[in-house]
Amino acid sequence: MTEETRMIAMGTRPLMEGFALLGFEIWPDADTEDLKNLLSELIQNQQKTLLLLETYLSRSSCPLLADVRIHGGQIIVTEVPAINAAHNYHPFVEDLVVKVLGSHSLGNAS
Repeated sequence: MTEETRMIAMGTRPLMEGFALLGFEIWPDADTEDLKNLLSELIQNQQKTLLLLETYLSRSSCPLLADVRIHGGQIIVTEVPAINAAHNYHPFVEDLVVKVLGSHSLGNAS
């Protein structure tokens, strides 16, 4: 029997309500302690997971999150911007691409 991938979204309630409509398991108004507890469970159970984190959680100093990002494995983590800040959103990977390839690589004039 094939194990299902868990699709989980953590962040502020208004944004999470949208992900609930898409079938995600949601953790509205989650904090870093919630994130730590969830990651501990996912690691212990070795569950395949797509985990969407709102920026305030994705950029938190949670040691387990850093470990998941470094070592990879069954958990894919991606960041989503706050619902009211999508127009100003710049993902972490954008800074890395600019640092390695230069601003022209993203079509920026800066």
